[in-house]
Amino acid sequence: MPTPEPAPRVSPLPRRILVAGTSGSGKSTLAARIAEVGGLPYVEIDGLFHGPGWTPRPEFERDVDAFIARPAWVTEWQYPSVRARLAATADALVWLDYPRPLVMRRVIRRTLARRIRRTELWNGNTEPPLRTIATDPDHIIRWAWRTHARLPAMVRAAAAANPALEIIRLGSPRATERWLRDYAEAVGVSIAPPKRRFRPA
Repeated sequence: MPTPEPAPRVSPLPRRILVAGTSGSGKSTLAARIAEVGGLPYVEIDGLFHGPGWTPRPEFERDVDAFIARPAWVTEWQYPSVRARLAATADALVWLDYPRPLVMRRVIRRTLARRIRRTELWNGNTEPPLRTIATDPDHIIRWAWRTHARLPAMVRAAAAANPALEIIRLGSPRATERWLRDYAEAVGVSIAPPKRRFRPA
């Protein structure tokens, strides 16, 4: 029986929290849960970036700056134009360092579900036709595969540039749930256990 992976403890309690991970790893889901547990403001950074027709919003950087000027917040660690200032302002970076096969299963399942259901994402956008997986090199599924290996170096660089930034590496969904329970205990709330069972990663 494999030895359970230890989850990092929560100390001291961070108030400005970034969540990092490959597309499809569950960044936004975890960020929203952290915000709910901690009673912290949360904004999905994709919603600030994407305008109608998947065009970048000109107000993006200004809106990010206004959000992170607050004393407490949660958001995802994304987009080159703001990544450095996000890391410089945050207390902690929660890194979902999940294996590539797990991430790819998640992003494929999510993309298919969104396309089939025509789920509206940000500012009226929906997932493009599935045939674009073959024609668009930046399709989210191809993007997740291509960028998975880049994130460790980016996290290391952020840690080197920001010595006070706490890096919380979570290598599996089980470790993430344990860390979230520790965080909830630290802020004095209880959370329900996950509805599904996680397989060892």
